[in-house]
Parts: sequence; structure tokens; C-alpha cells
Amino acid sequence: MPHQFSYRGHTIEELQQMSMDEFIRLLPSRQRRSLSRGLTADQRVLMELIRSLRRSRGKDAKPIKTHCRDMVILPEMVGLTLLVHSGKEFASVEIKPEMVGHYLGEFIITNKKVVHGTPGIGASRSSMYVPLK
Repeated sequence: MPHQFSYRGHTIEELQQMSMDEFIRLLPSRQRRSLSRGLTADQRVLMELIRSLRRSRGKDAKPIKTHCRDMVILPEMVGLTLLVHSGKEFASVEIKPEMVGHYLGEFIITNKKVVHGTPGIGASRSSMYVPLK
């Protein structure tokens, strides 16, 4: 039997049927405080876009681009693909039920692993002694 997702004892369908106030009571304190203070203008615009996308439900719908990394992932977002800004480019995030209650920014890394090149001719004085293949 496959594992059934639940968030604090509620299935994803139950979470989607809940009112916003009921869902907010289930969240950890940081997210609860963030949402109880109300949505920012950017977050409100993002929610409008998500709700309009849900209403139209077109198969050829392109992902929504957003800079809103501080948005708490809500049950109504599950199944969507969002393009979240990493500081340099937009990275694709497919919202899964396990992500509910987390922030969007948690799933997009903002810095890349530094890969230093090997020393070549003229890189430094010490590279004189590095054999060239």
C-alpha cells in the first residue's frame, strides 16, 4: 500500500477544503505569524495568478514567474509549477504535497557551488611546476 501524505493528521484533500484560518492554525509559529499578518502586495498578486490559473485550468498554461520567495506554500498551490527567482535566474519548482507549510525560497538555492579551474600557463608562478599533460 503506497504511503498516504498527511500534514498534521489531515490529507491534502482535507487541507484544500479547509478555510484559510483553519489551515493557518495548523502551521508552525513562524509561518502562522507571517500569514496572520496578511499577504504582501507581491504575495497577493501571486495568489491571484494561481487562482486564475486554477479556474482556467488550461493544459498549455505556462508556469507563473515570481520573485516571492517568502510565500508560504498553501494547499491550493499543490500540483502547480512555479518559476521562482534565485537572484540570477528563474528556477522551476513543481509544488508537491510534502512542501505545504514551507517557504518557496527553501527549494531554490541562491548560490552555486564554486568550481575552481586547474592552473594553466601563466596562472601563477607556482604553475610553472605543474606538468602539462
